[in-house]
Amino acid sequence: MNENFKDQHYGQIIEKVIRRNGYSISELARLTDVNRRSVYNWFNQKYLKPAIIHKIGMALKHDFSNEFPELFMKTEQRGISHLPDDAVYAEEEGEGRARSEQYWKDKYIDLLEKHNQLLLAYVEKSSLYS
Repeated sequence: MNENFKDQHYGQIIEKVIRRNGYSISELARLTDVNRRSVYNWFNQKYLKPAIIHKIGMALKHDFSNEFPELFMKTEQRGISHLPDDAVYAEEEGEGRARSEQYWKDKYIDLLEKHNQLLLAYVEKSSLYS
C-alpha cells in the first residue's frame, strides 16, 4: 500500500490524468452528468469519495487503481469494465472522520447541483409563460 497516500491531493491527480488524456472539462461534465463547476470542485478537493473517482474512471475508461492503490484493489483477472465488482474500498484507521466529513461535503455539493438544475428549469419554464 502506498505510504504517502495521505499526502496525495486526489483532485489534482485526477485533473492531471484528465488533461494528460486530452479530455475537456465540458466533456467530463457531460460524461459524468454533472455541471462544469462540480468538475472544478472535484479538482480542488484534497480527498474524493471512491465512488466519485470510480464514476470519473468509468466515464473516461481509465483505471484509477494505478493512481489510488489505497482506494482500489483489483483482482488480476478482470479489467476496467468490471471495476465495480472487483474494486474494494480500503478504509484506513483514523480516516473515518475525514471520510465522513468528505461524504457530507459531497452530499451538499450534489444537493446544490440538483437545486441549481431545478432553478434553471423553473426559470426556463417561467420565461416561456412570460
